[in-house]
Amino acid sequence: MLVAAAGATAASIVVPLVVQNVVDGPVRHHRPGALLTLGALALVLGLIEAVLIFIRRWTQTVCALGMETKQRNDLYRHLQRLPVAFHDRWQSGQLLSRAISDLSVIRRFMSFGLIFLIVNIGTYVTVVILLFHLYWPLAIVVTAGSVPLFWISRDFTKRYFAAARLMQDQQGDLATIAEESAQGVRTVKAYGRRREVATKYGAAAKLVHDTGVRKAIMVAQTWSRFDVVPNVTLAIVLVGGAYAVSKNEMTIGGLVAFVTLELMLIWPVDALGWIISNLQESMTAADRIYEVFDSEVTITDRPNAVALDAEAVSGDVRFDNVQFTFPDATEPVLRGIDLDIRPGETMALVGVTGSGKSALISLVPRLYDVTAGRITIDGHDIRDLPLDNLRDLIGVAFEEPTLFSMSVRENLTLGRPDATDEQVAEAIDVAQAGFVYELPWGLNTRVGEQGLSLSGGQRQRLALARAVLGRPRVLVLDDPLSALDVHTEALVEAALARVLARSTALIVVHRPSTVALADRVALLQGGVITHVGTHSELLASVPAYRAVLSAEAEHDDSPALDDAGELARRGPRGGNDDAHGGNDRHGPKRHATTHAATDPTSDFDVTDALHVH
Repeated sequence: MLVAAAGATAASIVVPLVVQNVVDGPVRHHRPGALLTLGALALVLGLIEAVLIFIRRWTQTVCALGMETKQRNDLYRHLQRLPVAFHDRWQSGQLLSRAISDLSVIRRFMSFGLIFLIVNIGTYVTVVILLFHLYWPLAIVVTAGSVPLFWISRDFTKRYFAAARLMQDQQGDLATIAEESAQGVRTVKAYGRRREVATKYGAAAKLVHDTGVRKAIMVAQTWSRFDVVPNVTLAIVLVGGAYAVSKNEMTIGGLVAFVTLELMLIWPVDALGWIISNLQESMTAADRIYEVFDSEVTITDRPNAVALDAEAVSGDVRFDNVQFTFPDATEPVLRGIDLDIRPGETMALVGVTGSGKSALISLVPRLYDVTAGRITIDGHDIRDLPLDNLRDLIGVAFEEPTLFSMSVRENLTLGRPDATDEQVAEAIDVAQAGFVYELPWGLNTRVGEQGLSLSGGQRQRLALARAVLGRPRVLVLDDPLSALDVHTEALVEAALARVLARSTALIVVHRPSTVALADRVALLQGGVITHVGTHSELLASVPAYRAVLSAEAEHDDSPALDDAGELARRGPRGGNDDAHGGNDRHGPKRHATTHAATDPTSDFDVTDALHVH
């Protein structure tokens, strides 16, 4: 690229020298035959310049696009490796702006600004040397014109850098507002807040507009100042050159060559304002991107990490004096957590909102790392396992399911792309997600962004199916049934109980009916596990446990309340074979929730149930 640029510049510079020879030779001595040779030489030089310019532009564009792609891939890969705590602090619009707009700014400078900067500097130096060779007094005048250019560019650089950074930050804020408005369009419409949201967006867009206008004014003012210098210099050169010719200190051909070469400096000088502004934007873009690259990847594989064989893992999960504090927080969310979940056991985690339940289960797949203590699987500290291996062992489903704009099958097999059709079908059956077969293209149907083309319950069932796909050794579920109706919940619980019987599970429970899935229950209060036992034991002896279930039950439908009462009377999973999931989920041994949902004569009262011993 540089060789082609240098060759094209050299060819363009040689042309004025050819013109000088034409004027001082054939024209002055009236030899028209020699004009053909010199004209052919000028034509060849022009063709060479055109070919080299094509090679240079093609090369620089391909290289710049390749670098932009590499940078974008590196940035995306780094974003995926950064911990959840980083994404908690950063607005997605700011990251989107950096990954798209800022990288494009850098690419534009790399493909045009940088090469023009090099070519223009080379052209300026070469032309000035030739001007000194042709007539040094006027060359001094041309060179002196670079002094005001330096002061103008210095002042411009300071002001434009701050404006460029401000505008890029404002573009990130604008992207965040646009993204949030698009994702929350249902809420915006439902609450009739379209005008307010539009006003907020318009205000942010106006900030970007006003900053852009100020930048344009800076560039226009600087560009006009740059224009003045070469034009004034050209006027002096014409007058001084004519005087030198009259004194026989220059030939007419020399004056023509001098003026032609001096005109070649007008574009490099004119382009200086654009190049500097492009450079400043590229520098601020690089600065913003390095804010991401410089963010430390804190959750990584240890040097001595050793993978566990999934088939040999029994699923013994232990929390050993675990403490956790969110980054930038001062008070720990979890303190002294000791919990032993035996292989194949299902542990329910109960607590009021804000007690730390979601934080605790996020530690198991290392979405966050413990601040103190350790979590082990089969006696191995999870930090000693490769992240890929750890997360292959664990199936996770969150209360707010995340689906991607891809097919149903791709969403289901996101964590296990090698899953067979039989495994996919089994997971769909467990999650009672058979509705996918009725979609226009079945499993190949693309769900909308965030899965908004599906209902909340459908999204939650797909997320649950994704979690249980492949029967992971450890299941971590954050209230996976909260969006389901009572009848569907009963069917899912019956099918899920069969999966839980062969997996170690930690389930955050918000609905009293979900306690049926657990062998034991842990009560989390203020970041501390205060009680662990069976549902019946805690219900009988721990008033705080009864209070939590009462509070949760008040937010549930009446059939679910009857289910909680039934659970209190028969105990967790042990008092009825169907609690483990009967083979015939449509038969008479249906889960107690189904009974409660279909028996309108049931007169259980949750208040009575919560006081049953």
